[in-house]
Amino acid sequence: MQNTLWLNGFHPVNTSTLDANTTCEVCIIGGGLSGIYTAYLLAQKGVDVIVLEAQPTLALGATAHSTGKLTMQHGPIFSTIPVDNAKDYYTANKNAIEAALEHANSSLFSRVTSYLYATTEKGKTLLQNELEAYKKIGINAEVTTETELSFPLQLALGIQKEAQINPAAFLNHFAKLALQAGARIYTESRVTKIINSNKSAIANKYEIGFQKLILCTHYPIESIKGLYSAKLSTHRAYLTAVKTSELLHGQYLSVDTESRTIRTALVNNTPFFIYGGSGHLAGTVSNTKKYYDTLAQELKNIFDLPSPEFCWSAQDISTPDQIPYVGPLTKNESTIYLATGYHKWGLSNALVAAEILSEAIQGNTHPASNLYTPSRNQFPQALYKMLVSIGFIGEQFIGGHIKRRKAPKCTHLGCKTRWNEGDETWDCPCHGSRFSKDGAVIEGPAVYPLNLNEADT
Repeated sequence: MQNTLWLNGFHPVNTSTLDANTTCEVCIIGGGLSGIYTAYLLAQKGVDVIVLEAQPTLALGATAHSTGKLTMQHGPIFSTIPVDNAKDYYTANKNAIEAALEHANSSLFSRVTSYLYATTEKGKTLLQNELEAYKKIGINAEVTTETELSFPLQLALGIQKEAQINPAAFLNHFAKLALQAGARIYTESRVTKIINSNKSAIANKYEIGFQKLILCTHYPIESIKGLYSAKLSTHRAYLTAVKTSELLHGQYLSVDTESRTIRTALVNNTPFFIYGGSGHLAGTVSNTKKYYDTLAQELKNIFDLPSPEFCWSAQDISTPDQIPYVGPLTKNESTIYLATGYHKWGLSNALVAAEILSEAIQGNTHPASNLYTPSRNQFPQALYKMLVSIGFIGEQFIGGHIKRRKAPKCTHLGCKTRWNEGDETWDCPCHGSRFSKDGAVIEGPAVYPLNLNEADT
């Protein structure tokens, strides 16, 4: 069973469970960093805001299953998008990170140099292209082949004064600030249905009226409108942590085909080496333990470290152009907003999303709102992605009902789930819903638990 380092010794902020009908100006579904930071920004401005989190406490979801890297260096992305978009993306992430850190205690983050590195000629070419994009954008980069890593590199690009955090503690900090500013945060309060434009039904049958609704549920629970079910793809990636003797001065991400992420962290006054990589489309692999085994073997062979004490996986959702969807659910929507598709960089993009959403709710326009808007023109990437996705979903739906007849059906759209041996979860290959071994929802878009006694006859 997965066990993320960030929840080791973690004490979440005190919250309550929704136990009565109520109303608010803004209702946020999802208590990860996107939802909590949005609530904080809105509450600061005097907006009456409620956050509804399905899990028993905060920080049990995507935020605490990340690497904890807070950086605008999101892989070799800037060389893949137009220069103007790249500038806006870089500026939005940089400004959002720095704005959040101004409101965080110095103990909650540390400054490091963030590196992209390559160990192959193909990876070196990718980094050379990325360096040219850096120059056009105005990013100052350290270009080197010498780092503190113990193996030779073809090339590395470093950006100084980036940040790394314990994401669970970081979220907890802003949850406390949001509560102090007047926000109401309810846990064990899963939204199961959006009734109409001004009410939502809660799993425990209580209703909440709102003027605006924001979906910060990682994968949107309302995914039919806007065709998000066909435009979003969901992947899993794997992470490990083991005690080490000293902390690194940098944080690292390879751009080679078998990408690897490396950083260290001080947790409960103990230094840990965090190492991760590999992955697959969510719900398509049963023998997921092999990914943890591969990372453990590399920890031993490359870094001379023992078997990891913590192993966990992360769910990553991507859009066709790898830039998140943040804004109105549909082009003509004035009530419901969403934030999704962070493509492995949920921490910094969560902060950007919160800024865009809070500005929109207050009637203002964020400089990056057009770049992130879900209704932007993505032709032909979106069309191609939708065709591939529809074919994949159809194949998984039919194949699952033929080959895994005894597996429980996902409560989202009825696809057959697949048992994940490494994490001990039931995973849906169609849209990435995840369930615990006893059937409880871990990750949406599903909102109802599995019927583990259900099987085709």
